[in-house]
Amino acid sequence: MMRITETVKQLIIINVIFFIGSYLVGPAAENYLALHSVQSDQFQYWQLLTHMFMHGGIMHILFNMFALFSFGGLLEQMWGPKKFIFFYISCGIGAAALHLGITYLEIQNMLDQVSHLNLSNDTLYKFINIPVFENGHVSVDAFNTQAPAIFNSLGKTFTRPEMESLFNAALLNQIPMVGASGAIYGVLVAFAFIVPNAELMLMFVPIPIKAKYFVPGLLVFDLYLGLKGQSLFGGTSDGVAHFAHLGGALIGFLMMWYWKKNEFNNNRWN
Repeated sequence: MMRITETVKQLIIINVIFFIGSYLVGPAAENYLALHSVQSDQFQYWQLLTHMFMHGGIMHILFNMFALFSFGGLLEQMWGPKKFIFFYISCGIGAAALHLGITYLEIQNMLDQVSHLNLSNDTLYKFINIPVFENGHVSVDAFNTQAPAIFNSLGKTFTRPEMESLFNAALLNQIPMVGASGAIYGVLVAFAFIVPNAELMLMFVPIPIKAKYFVPGLLVFDLYLGLKGQSLFGGTSDGVAHFAHLGGALIGFLMMWYWKKNEFNNNRWN
């Protein structure tokens, strides 16, 4: 049985502390530390880092920490703690960057549906930051009150489809992202680079699959769900940040490719 390495252990402890602490603090912790859209009035730059230590539920953190333990230890043993933590954090930030970019494009796509109203950027900002959540649940009350007031102040009338487009943009703008999954996907890619013939199994698919097939297959599946589930491509969000997963995997791949090309992959940072 593989022993847990020091940096992996510390990461797991920090994640557990954040999880328990956010539960005790309540919604304020998510507002402050989860990753918010760049167009949200709750966005802060430190969320690019802190979001990867936040989790949405017990199964979310258990799955991510189990994956970190299962695959991260080998990387830390080979690379040393400093190189491993640099890789892990870089993948997490890459995940956040792609997620923010895709979310921005989705919101803009929704706002394009009301472009004929010729609303200023400041006005659009006001609309998409009207609160649409109350006690953790979607609520239309505040939006139905504040949105007409903004329209009336501009001397404009509005239709139901226009209100729905603005509401959907506000909803997407205010859904925060949490979790270490993006960083974990980077770790999975690195693992497949280093031991491509290692056999892995999913709990619900008890068939051993080599890492060099398992990880790309997982990424293709995530891409499919992301394209299907994101409203930019005609669907509705399924609540999973698939493009964050892909962002972490992409950064992991680029770093591994660069390190291998420059024979840097064999160097340790102790």
